Amino acid sequence: MIKICHMTSAHKPDDTRIFHKECTSLANAGYDTYLVVCGESGEKNGVHIVGTGEQSKSRLKRMRVDAKKVYKAALSVNADIYHIHDPELLPYAVKLKRCGKKVIFDSHELYPVQMSQKSYIPKFARKTVAALYKRYETKCTKKLDAVIFPCRIGGKHPFEGRCRRTEYVDNYPIIREVPEYPEPVENCVCYVGSLTKNRGITNLVKAAYKAGVKLIFAGTFSPAEYKDEIFAMQEAQCIEYLGQVPQDMVLDVIAKSKIGMSVLRNIAQYCIAENFPTKVYDYWIAKRPVIISDTPYNVRIINAMHGGICVNPEIVDDIAAAISELIGNPEKAEKYAENGRNAVIENFSWQHEEKTLLELYKSLE
Repeated sequence: MIKICHMTSAHKPDDTRIFHKECTSLANAGYDTYLVVCGESGEKNGVHIVGTGEQSKSRLKRMRVDAKKVYKAALSVNADIYHIHDPELLPYAVKLKRCGKKVIFDSHELYPVQMSQKSYIPKFARKTVAALYKRYETKCTKKLDAVIFPCRIGGKHPFEGRCRRTEYVDNYPIIREVPEYPEPVENCVCYVGSLTKNRGITNLVKAAYKAGVKLIFAGTFSPAEYKDEIFAMQEAQCIEYLGQVPQDMVLDVIAKSKIGMSVLRNIAQYCIAENFPTKVYDYWIAKRPVIISDTPYNVRIINAMHGGICVNPEIVDDIAAAISELIGNPEKAEKYAENGRNAVIENFSWQHEEKTLLELYKSLE
């Protein structure tokens, strides 16, 4: 039996993409599947979880200490194929290649572009850091067997010409039987996911308040002090904050609202990625219409499928007007929601992406 090992020092043991989708799919396909991750060891969904202890609270310590722990534990697994999920694991990916292993890099984000917006990097140094990282990333990935990325950027794979093989494995949802949720009585909208300034949270709060609706938040504020900034706003009185909720409760949270919101700012990767944020698929599965940023991809696909409304995420009045339009036109909202759910079932399911993942692994055996 082929033994495979997924490695992450940055993500949680129950990460949806890594554990629930990729690792579980591979285990179900008959691979002897291991996941080395910060946390406790255990067995779940046929996956052997190898914990390396509590994750460091310091980002720098995580990148140095936790990454090394993950590598050492993964090396002891002695797998045939290794699959890494974090940039700080790239030097260890190269070491694994020197040991004769097959190695895949799963780049969840376009890291050089995202670095241009990271608050923990001094503003004057961001361009230089991004350029140096991209050069190093390319040097490493040229030695690996494949690089996975979720979507096209500018019509092509961002690692094209920078590695031996490229594949797209998008973060589409796992389709399961979902109950028909009743329409909530209260006028609510929701946002599920990471709560950051770049994800348009400040303008979303202002827009929800302006539209006179409750705004349900489920997720973690980053950085932590951003939460204080948000709740210091006068408009914050419209917020119901649930904190981080378990993955199996996400659809129940969405069902409390009439609209799913995804007004990420048109900056960095968000405005050039040719796919939807993961939360949008969850909104549609729960049969809720979406209000989404007006990136070229979003406008093209949303207009074709009629699954929601695209808005300029920088203009509070536009977001508020879209909320009011859908709240005031329940028939239109229901039609958008129905179209969205059908689109997920027909075109945006994990079952399709699973085939690509398994074909890649088959070719590396």
